[in-house]
Amino acid sequence: MSTGERDTIAEPTAETNTTNRKQPFPRGFLDTISTGWAERPESLPTPRAQAPYAAARRAVVSAAFPGKRLVIPAGSLKQRSNDTDYVFRAHSAFAHLTGWASDAEPDSVLVFEPSADGHDVTLYFRERADRTTTEFYADATVGEFWIGPRPSLAGVAADLDVATAHLDEFSSVEGELVLDSDAALDSFVSELRLVKDDFEIAEMRRAVDITARGFDDIIAALPEASVHARGERVVEGVFHRRARQEGNGEGYDTIAASGPHACYLHWTRNDGTVVPGDLILVDAGVEADSLYTADITRTLPVSGTFTDVQRRVYDAVVEAADAAFAAARNGVRFRTVHEAAMQVIAARVAEWGLLPVSAEEALDADAGGQHRRYMVHGTSHHLGIDVHDCAQARREMYYDGILEPGMVFTIEPGLYFQIDDLTVPAELRGIGVRIEDDILMTEDGPVNLSAEIPRTADDVEAWIKRLQA
Repeated sequence: MSTGERDTIAEPTAETNTTNRKQPFPRGFLDTISTGWAERPESLPTPRAQAPYAAARRAVVSAAFPGKRLVIPAGSLKQRSNDTDYVFRAHSAFAHLTGWASDAEPDSVLVFEPSADGHDVTLYFRERADRTTTEFYADATVGEFWIGPRPSLAGVAADLDVATAHLDEFSSVEGELVLDSDAALDSFVSELRLVKDDFEIAEMRRAVDITARGFDDIIAALPEASVHARGERVVEGVFHRRARQEGNGEGYDTIAASGPHACYLHWTRNDGTVVPGDLILVDAGVEADSLYTADITRTLPVSGTFTDVQRRVYDAVVEAADAAFAAARNGVRFRTVHEAAMQVIAARVAEWGLLPVSAEEALDADAGGQHRRYMVHGTSHHLGIDVHDCAQARREMYYDGILEPGMVFTIEPGLYFQIDDLTVPAELRGIGVRIEDDILMTEDGPVNLSAEIPRTADDVEAWIKRLQA
């Protein structure tokens, strides 16, 4: 080996946070590590199914920003602790515009370079290192010796059907619009996801189907959960297993909230007991490898049967969900769905004597709202490559937007009577119920993508009996 070659693979400076435990590389290792490797012939793939859809999305973005250089970063690894990182997930807009999903590389950048015909689009990323470089064997973040094979420029170009270049060739220029730094670009790429294409809808169906099997797993595990000191973790764990086996993981932290915990909207500690006689509210969704996620909630009687009081609350939530579904029609405003559910919620809690005013007074937009003590959240949000998709869309396009075919959103009313809420009778305290389904708007109206997951009280009881028989 020549002196020059030795210089190429000289031992790198150790990172500060691992210096005290790194062993130096002996000269024998350095002299031989770059030799003795088999050739890696590359067979270029055909474009993945999402590639033409991503290309069409890029064309829409290009047309909206003529003459502007656009920069869409994927994002970087985020530190969990010391020298360990969270699992990388690309920025949703980056994934949407490239088609690069769970396999995307950190620090990648999609660039729209203005041209006479619109834009030349290039995907910059760190290509795998040659085995004669220190990166190959010494960099625990990107070195193939540590993390396994990484993609090549040619392979990704063929897979995604987009031009590629090494990340080292990317540089910023004055006046460019950068995602998450330019409000107009942020809104546009978010609103681009309001209406899903055929690929996205198919992936949403896939995510819901896997999630349905995950809920079956939960029900089968309820007896085990009910005898474990942290039964909520048992529920979370069996769903996680399904999500990782058949998808990329969960689209968000699973809520496994049993008993009074069901009244806390974002209970993710999941460290409580699962007690027969209580309800357990499970809000969980599988994220497919494409990054499209389901978002389903079911509230289950741990013992398999609702009490009379639990059923009364549960049926009211079903009624609100059904009213919201009936209100979801092409051409109506998105907020109409929420308003329909809230009319039922207000009517029921007024009927039960929980309000100091009538239901009509509570529904007054300015002076009312008393019923929202028991359901403070919205009924619906858009769903897709993010669990709360299109979040940077303008209000007039989102909350006040018009429903149209291709939109996917949740319907998720609930009632929550916290354990220490003295405004409700003792028999209601500690009961929390939410029912959430994923809805696709079609030319013929709304379709419940999660309709096969039992949701009425009778069907839920039969479901539990069947899976625990």
